[in-house]
Amino acid sequence: MEQTVDVVENVVQTAPAVAPQGSSWGMVLYLCAVFAIIYFFMVRPNKKRMAEYQKMLDSLQVGNRVMAAGIYGEIKKINEKTIEVEIAKGVVVEVAKNAVASVE
Repeated sequence: MEQTVDVVENVVQTAPAVAPQGSSWGMVLYLCAVFAIIYFFMVRPNKKRMAEYQKMLDSLQVGNRVMAAGIYGEIKKINEKTIEVEIAKGVVVEVAKNAVASVE
């Protein structure tokens, strides 16, 4: 039994250390490809959509019919961060500009 242990210890001591010797360029290329895919399919379209939405908010004018927070109405007054929308005759509510979903 002791001979077997000595043989195993001898083999372990003389065996070369095995380490992965692969190039790290493959991993770098893989990461670059993943980031490129994320950018072109997620980040870029979202930036484009947000720019169009901001353009729509900047073009709001008194008298436009809008849907804000799920309620349709006509813009009566535009403030810096809010708009006043008439939803019925004599009923005016103040909503945030960012709540505007669409302009008709």
